[in-house]
Amino acid sequence: MAKLLYQGHSSIRITSDSGVVIYVDPFVGEGYDQPADIILVTHQHYDHKRIDLPSRKSDCVVIQNWDAMKNGAYQTFSVKGVTITAFPASNKNHKRKECVGYIIEVDGKKLYHAGDTSKIPEMRDLKSLSLDYAFLPVDGKFNMDAAEAAECASLIGAAVSIPFHTDPEVLFDESKIEGFTVNNRKIIRPNDEFTL
Repeated sequence: MAKLLYQGHSSIRITSDSGVVIYVDPFVGEGYDQPADIILVTHQHYDHKRIDLPSRKSDCVVIQNWDAMKNGAYQTFSVKGVTITAFPASNKNHKRKECVGYIIEVDGKKLYHAGDTSKIPEMRDLKSLSLDYAFLPVDGKFNMDAAEAAECASLIGAAVSIPFHTDPEVLFDESKIEGFTVNNRKIIRPNDEFTL
């Protein structure tokens, strides 16, 4: 089964059962020692695009936001048994044409990494996907706050909802997650690793 390492901020590493290594929004924290098969970038703000952090396998695939959305169409990729589908992301600080979230399917699990966003109508469409995990930003400055993220969690209906992206200046700010009051909440902290 796949494992997920939370590196801090909105940086995560997923390792599939067969050893495929996926980094999403590399920026901070530890755990960049495993060479990447796939690197995903949700948008080009400085705190999401450190693709130089992990080393890469010779056939590593890097998917940037401009690859993930072409001419307004959200793309789907299949890489080494992993399916990646781009999804809308936007708010007053993040233009829709420049940002995406990702739905990642690996080892029979579906994970939604929202990127930088606030509540958007398309989130209602995620409920039909029966997601296993939803990662939602809660900083309340560049994106929605924890209370709005909790509303999104209810719309999305993932089995587990995880607050992250609390503050780009620190790995994790405990105070920012207090309003994320949903029954399916899972709190993870930098360097926490768990089986999906």
